[in-house]
Amino acid sequence: MNAPRRAPSKSQLARHAARELAVQGLYQWQMTGKPLTQLEAEFRSQTADDDLADHENWVKVMQMADLALFHELLHNVPRYRGELDDYITPLLDRKLTELDQIELAILRLGAYELAKRMEVPYRVVINEGVELAKSFGATDGHKYINGILDKLANRLRSAEVSARRR
Repeated sequence: MNAPRRAPSKSQLARHAARELAVQGLYQWQMTGKPLTQLEAEFRSQTADDDLADHENWVKVMQMADLALFHELLHNVPRYRGELDDYITPLLDRKLTELDQIELAILRLGAYELAKRMEVPYRVVINEGVELAKSFGATDGHKYINGILDKLANRLRSAEVSARRR
């Protein structure tokens, strides 16, 4: 029998909110090519001119988010894009350029965390990628994200994955 899940801590929620914002920022960067500093400033200064319901949700996410993590992800995923794409590409069933842009942003973020943030357990990275895909991606996109990040975890964190499976 599985043990009941604990409610996420405040810091876990803050990190998840940071990842939500980062995926949205990375998506905008991929689509528009805007400078990252400009995107970050826009994210931090959303105004009430936006749709009220969306604005209220945005304000909650911004207030909750770990903004240092948001900044790190937003700036470092593009910085390491070539390396991250090299990790992802061999695992795909199509060309990188054929990926949905949200899925690409999620995969890059997951690859960054697997490669550069060793303090984050690989299972957390995969779970976060799946949850982000459920929130922002296509209907079954989370299954694709899960498969790619699982394969990537086996390559980048083989010792951690092996130890976990024992």
